[in-house]
Amino acid sequence: MSTLKTFQADELQVRVYPSQTELSADVAQIVRDHFAVTIERQGSAAAIMATGNSQIQFLDKLVALGGVDWSKVTLFHMDEYLGIGADHKASFRRYMRERVESRVKPGKFHYLGGDADLPLDECARYTDLLKAQPIDLCCMGVGENGHIAFNDPPVARFDDAYFVKLVKLDHACKMQQVNEGHFPSLEAVPPYAFTLTIPALLSAKKVICIAPETRKAKPVKAMLEGPITTDCPASILRKQPQATLFLDADSASLLTA
Repeated sequence: MSTLKTFQADELQVRVYPSQTELSADVAQIVRDHFAVTIERQGSAAAIMATGNSQIQFLDKLVALGGVDWSKVTLFHMDEYLGIGADHKASFRRYMRERVESRVKPGKFHYLGGDADLPLDECARYTDLLKAQPIDLCCMGVGENGHIAFNDPPVARFDDAYFVKLVKLDHACKMQQVNEGHFPSLEAVPPYAFTLTIPALLSAKKVICIAPETRKAKPVKAMLEGPITTDCPASILRKQPQATLFLDADSASLLTA
């Protein structure tokens, strides 16, 4: 798999591909190999997976590759809207159930209960699950406002004391959900959501960040060429030597390097 360009932004490795198709195929191979090696070495693997339109091609190719003993894999996801059920069209539990769990049947898939009766207790429950074992891999995307998971600029904390918390979604984040077709209007987007915090995501031994498409060009430029600040939460990846950012020609189009 040939890449258009590879370079480093501080401690972050960056790979740029001619197309999203080539990007997705290479990431799927890298993730498959990481699962296989980890399971061979320690007998099991645990990973945090992202939802969103940018992940669909990658997940499809990963599932199609095979070569992973999924019965030895424990999966988590990184966010969920507060107050919606697991069968809601926009539910990230539904996304993961349909695109991952039903297709590969992992040993365990721990879900955030968006409609939990006691949301703060749900944060504590999920925190305990995450801390019960090391996380071998985190696969994430980047939002149009530079968020990772639902750590939008107003609520992102690089030194967050929590692993899971409730956050208010900002306007740009909610507009992205509407534009991607997950909700019919801005008013329909829940105002709050559960999210794994930045320290929780970056606790993983290996971090894969997938950010294709032209609409990601501005946040990619900000995260790689701007200051490392919560104004662009994804910029913290530049301090993560265990992380690699995967771009296509469209999402890399505004970079000056």
